[in-house]
Amino acid sequence: MVRVWRSTVLLQIMKIKGRLLFKAASILTLLIIFFSLGLGLQQEWNETNRFALLPFKAQINQDPHQVMSSWNESTHFCQWHGVTCGRRHRQRVTALDLQSQNLGGSISPHIGNLTFHRKLFLQNNSFVHEIPPEIGRLRRFQFFLLFNNSLSGSIPANISTCFNLIFLYLGGTNLVGKIPRQLGFLSQLYAFALDQNNFIGEIPSSLGNLTALDRISFLYNYVVGNIPTSLGQLKQLTFLSAAANRFSGLFTPSIYHLCVPSNFDKTLPNLLYFSIGANQFTGSIHLSISNATSLVDFVVADNKLTGGVPNLQKLHNLQKFSIFPNQLESNEPGDLRFVSDLTNATELIWCIFSDNNFEGTLPASISNLSKLEILQVGGNKLHGSIPAGIGNLVNYIPIQLGKLTKLGVLYGQDNELTGSIPLSLGNLTKLTELTLQRNNLQGGIPLSLGECHGLLELDLSQNNLDGAIPLQLLNGLKIFELLSSLGKLDFSDNRLSGNLPSSLGSCVSLEVLHLQGNFFNGTIPSSMSSLGGIQDLDLSRNNLSGEIPQFLEGFRGLKKLNLSFNEFWGAVPVDGVFKNATATSVVGNSRLCGGIEDLRLSICNSNETKGRGLSHRFKLTICMVCGFLGIAMARSLLFLCSLIKKRKSIAQSTLANSILQVSYNTFLKATNGFSSTNLIGVGSFGAQLVAVKVFNLLLRGASKSFLAEFNFRGNDFKALVYKFMGNGSLEEWIHPTDGPEEVTDASKKLNLLQRLGIAIDVSCALDYLHNHCEPPIVHCDLKPSNVLLDNELVGHVTDFGLARFLSKLAINVSTNDQTSSIGLRGSIGYVAPEYGMGSEVSTNGDVHSFGILLLEMFTGKRPTDRMFSDGLNLCNFVKANFGGQVTEVADSILVQVGIPTNTTPNQCSARSEKVEECLSSMLRIGVSWSVESPRDRKEISDFVNELQSIRVILLA
Repeated sequence: MVRVWRSTVLLQIMKIKGRLLFKAASILTLLIIFFSLGLGLQQEWNETNRFALLPFKAQINQDPHQVMSSWNESTHFCQWHGVTCGRRHRQRVTALDLQSQNLGGSISPHIGNLTFHRKLFLQNNSFVHEIPPEIGRLRRFQFFLLFNNSLSGSIPANISTCFNLIFLYLGGTNLVGKIPRQLGFLSQLYAFALDQNNFIGEIPSSLGNLTALDRISFLYNYVVGNIPTSLGQLKQLTFLSAAANRFSGLFTPSIYHLCVPSNFDKTLPNLLYFSIGANQFTGSIHLSISNATSLVDFVVADNKLTGGVPNLQKLHNLQKFSIFPNQLESNEPGDLRFVSDLTNATELIWCIFSDNNFEGTLPASISNLSKLEILQVGGNKLHGSIPAGIGNLVNYIPIQLGKLTKLGVLYGQDNELTGSIPLSLGNLTKLTELTLQRNNLQGGIPLSLGECHGLLELDLSQNNLDGAIPLQLLNGLKIFELLSSLGKLDFSDNRLSGNLPSSLGSCVSLEVLHLQGNFFNGTIPSSMSSLGGIQDLDLSRNNLSGEIPQFLEGFRGLKKLNLSFNEFWGAVPVDGVFKNATATSVVGNSRLCGGIEDLRLSICNSNETKGRGLSHRFKLTICMVCGFLGIAMARSLLFLCSLIKKRKSIAQSTLANSILQVSYNTFLKATNGFSSTNLIGVGSFGAQLVAVKVFNLLLRGASKSFLAEFNFRGNDFKALVYKFMGNGSLEEWIHPTDGPEEVTDASKKLNLLQRLGIAIDVSCALDYLHNHCEPPIVHCDLKPSNVLLDNELVGHVTDFGLARFLSKLAINVSTNDQTSSIGLRGSIGYVAPEYGMGSEVSTNGDVHSFGILLLEMFTGKRPTDRMFSDGLNLCNFVKANFGGQVTEVADSILVQVGIPTNTTPNQCSARSEKVEECLSSMLRIGVSWSVESPRDRKEISDFVNELQSIRVILLA
């Protein structure tokens, strides 16, 4: 039994071993089979990937960095440059990164065979032709970056089958056609950029299905219509840029009600960047923008938006705010509240609202924006008062702007700014562009601008700036040497005077130099020969003289040269820019000769050609005078009589041809029938009706030197039209409490700086009459009532009824005809004492009158005051009391005005000392000008710069 049991057991064991061996053999066989199949599949995958990459390489015909040289048979493709294979599927290509290699060629359609491909980075190359439609086979595709190439064609519609696509950047690739609506199937898309292409048509509404979208850009295309309503569903959107397209329609429904609905803060709570500039949107900025608390950039520039700007107080994260140019305006007249709101955005670097219709004044809190880099407020109607701590915009560009030390661009052009340019602008050491052109700024150019070493553009043109360029500004700190990087300098159409500074030659980077329309004199400095890069040079409408420098011929880059209406003489060069008559203008220089034929100048004689024009012409004149002396003496009387008649006829014909003729009927309508309600005042020969002075022809002498016209009754009618001056005469401001009680205005008070500015205005006017007119003109009746003030309190010398030309003909006219505008020589108290002794009219007489005017302005006392008797006059009074405190002589208003209440005792004392110093200087000048002896008086030009220096001290 035991043996049988053992045999049975052994048999069973043998059977079990047999089955186990069979199973093991079967498994081994299967493993061998599967391994063989795997090797075959792997080999097939290897071949598929390799055969997809090699055609890609074959279609690249530009490889300056030889990055494709590693794509060869000697190494496995997973080791080729830019190729990445997967960790799990080690022999399958998952990424291809060939960005920024300057590769050229086309994208092979075989790339569609890389079925495990997830990332394709081909940006910043030069690929051409179209995106292959085979790209749609890449179902695992996640990143497709192709921007900055030179492709053509459209986006293949079947790219929508790449369901896993997250990033699609196709910007700057020259793609055309419409945006495929099938893109709305890319539900995983996070970022989508089509900017800088040539797409047309409308944005498909299907893009509203891309609920995972964080950023989208259509910048710089030709897309039309409206932004679709469906984009309002994109609650994750943080960046939207649709600028520079052809979108149209109302801004409010298209953007806010639809794309950015009224529940902006709930629908798009994460929106960071919003840009739709350079389109044609109309309507207004919706109020719901106030709740977009995450906004970093808000750019709606270059549209046709109207209305006001909503409350922006909650936009604390804003960094860029740009709404120029549009047709936006203040919510209420003079309201710039949105600028105050922006000061809550402490990270703001752009504040651009230029070229709109905003009125009002900048808030003081704008100086808190310490990170501001660009401030553009030009092209508006800024005016009015600025809160304490920032200055008055009507009179000064806010001094506290100097705190904005990071400011790089300041555009304030095309407003109504007046007053002086503040010295504190020199604190803006990072300033690269400063444009304040086309305002009403006064005074000199601040020396402190020399601290702005990085200035590339400085445009102060078309203002009322005066002084020199400027020897004073160059004392101590040479502004132009520090501005060596300056590319554009424009001081045109101001009242600057003096010589051109030699340090202009230090601005070696200058390409544009505009100094036209000023009072510069002297020659063009030789140091300007270093301006080899100059392209546009305009020195026209000045008083420059001398020969045209030869070095201008060597400026090969000079494309435009204007030297017209100066006093240049001698031969005009013929090389360089002078070869082109359309690029060169020298008209209005009567003593120039030569040049190319197209300039139509006279032929130079040998002396002029040698550059000795002035001295040789003088010798030639002497010879001619000697040769014809006998004839001239014999016929002098006859010649004199005929000349008088000729001048009268020429004057009348010139007047008739050059002055706008206004009919009696036009005057009648404009003045409401010469209504007495418009009467300003009555003078010696006429009454001023608003801005029309009608001559009273019943007075003898009133009709001299005036063209005849007749009214509807056939009677003579003569009138002059003046620019209306809104602030009346200086007389009304110096003595506001004089006159009848019903017309007095005790609120009219001029502070020290305002009076100083008016004094400079008058001195510049006299300097022009005496030194820049041919022949010179003497006003003969300078007094406060003949100085009118415009709306910005700029002084204008008026009433030239007694003015005299400094010529023998004018001097020989009888001085006894007191009813003639030619006969009178001044007003009591102001007239020069030598005139009373029969002396001839001279510029010294105006200097005396101006000295009296200065003393009256800064003492507040009339020269005809009853206190001045028994030999005491205003000049003697000031001299007698000048040894004591200046405050005992000066107008008390000037001493009291200008010290802020919050100043410390030391600051108050320093301010008082500065005021006393300036008052002392003004009174000293007034005394020195009004002395009795004409020989002891200096010329008016000697004091213009001194007055400007006093203002600089006062503003420092």
